Amino acid sequence: MTTPTTRQAPVTVRVFTQRFSSTPRGARLARRLALHQLDRWGIPYGSQVSDAVGLLVAELAANAVTHGRVPGRDFELALTYTPGVRLRIDVSDTRGERRPASVAAGSLDEGGRGLLLVDALASRWSVLDRVPVGKTVRAELDLGP
Repeated sequence: MTTPTTRQAPVTVRVFTQRFSSTPRGARLARRLALHQLDRWGIPYGSQVSDAVGLLVAELAANAVTHGRVPGRDFELALTYTPGVRLRIDVSDTRGERRPASVAAGSLDEGGRGLLLVDALASRWSVLDRVPVGKTVRAELDLGP
């Protein structure tokens, strides 16, 4: 007697990792390449997920360039996509001592709202230590029902 087997679809995790110069141009390129990679993975431009990821990558990359920049050092973007489950965005820089914190910005302040946007769009986000130096800001989007 044999036990019937149930077939499960294999889970394929897709990963994209790229380093960019710590400049505004590098931050823009990170956003564009992230959206291009999502399209290659079957998440079309202009979809709700694509738009959310574009905003998250833009904000996290801009923060890495503005607040985490060390001259001569790049920042890194990593996307990890598990279809139908989760999309994770990691942006790493080399300034571990400057940690982001959510702060309510005043109505006339020109900055300070970026992490409020991240908090609103991401299912969750966190700041992790990066070995050997720096930090990683991680934002995750749950894609399940």
